[in-house]
Amino acid sequence: MRSYELMMETGIPNECKAIIPGPASMELGNQIRHALSKTKSNLHQYSFGNGGKLLKSTRPSSSSTNVSSLDTKPPYPTGNSGEAHGMKRALLCGVTYQNKKYSLKGTVNDVRRMKNLLMQRFGYRRDCIRILTEDQVDSDFMPTKKNIQDSLKWLVEGSESGDSLVFYFSGHGLRQPDFNDDEKDGFDETICPVDFMQEGMILDNEINSTIVRPLKKGITLHAIVDACHSGTVLDLEYIYDPHNDIWNDNKPPSKADKSTSGGLAICLSACGDDQMASDTSAFTGKEMTGAMTFILIHIVENVPEITYGGLLNQMHACIEQVNNKRCLSVPCLRKLFGRRKIENPMLSSSQEFPVYSKKFLL
Repeated sequence: MRSYELMMETGIPNECKAIIPGPASMELGNQIRHALSKTKSNLHQYSFGNGGKLLKSTRPSSSSTNVSSLDTKPPYPTGNSGEAHGMKRALLCGVTYQNKKYSLKGTVNDVRRMKNLLMQRFGYRRDCIRILTEDQVDSDFMPTKKNIQDSLKWLVEGSESGDSLVFYFSGHGLRQPDFNDDEKDGFDETICPVDFMQEGMILDNEINSTIVRPLKKGITLHAIVDACHSGTVLDLEYIYDPHNDIWNDNKPPSKADKSTSGGLAICLSACGDDQMASDTSAFTGKEMTGAMTFILIHIVENVPEITYGGLLNQMHACIEQVNNKRCLSVPCLRKLFGRRKIENPMLSSSQEFPVYSKKFLL
């Protein structure tokens, strides 16, 4: 990939989110909707139990998400709002990079869908969700570097045992050389605020120190990052290997402490550190959306009490179907992407846990 210095010279990030356009997106959409429809017919009836075995569900699935509106100016929680023991709080960031050569069109839709999932499926209150997007009227809610940094602090500030926190980011991700010897692959992963060309990116080291390290016992943080190079963007100490059903050690060579203060941090990333995420209209036929975001929400909405292992299995199965069909039957996509494909999401955590018995709860 290009160096960070060259990217700054040209003003165009290389290897950010891949955008699947035009007829190729429509053809891919037909394949994805077919794969999801096959998945959905099974998801209404089954969930995953220990060892990944399918079990009959005893609860009906939730209704589909209404994505018709997105509040443009979410209030800051004040006083005890969103601060009490056992409360839920979320930060949702969608960056479109308007009027740039590397602009994205699906990130606001991603945020809208994630907001509705949190409220309708997991009971988050609207005044406990902060949204940063470029269509905000108030400049305090633009996804600038400063606003994202301040909002990450807000997310964990005052949290207590029993609280559930969510950080969601949809936008570009990059990586740059690591000079602290705390990355096994030699690169720091980053997220790109709307003003990253002027103010710089937000590194995984900073994200870890801001929202992972402060987590006290009994607090759970979920990060869902739909961006390129996002595999270890929280610098969590364990990475799950679904092929061998084991957790791999991701502790930094420098021995730097990346752990929580007793809490639990879990991250679902769109792809590995050296891979690219996809932004496409393939799923809806009209609106652009992040591939991982759409598939994740579709499965969670339709599978009652799914486990982390079950969620990964279903996501991987759907993506595999789409990639196999695309590679075999869509020449224009082969020509457009070469070896590129929709990547499998990655699961990382601050501590090991049994993925086939622990339920996915935000």
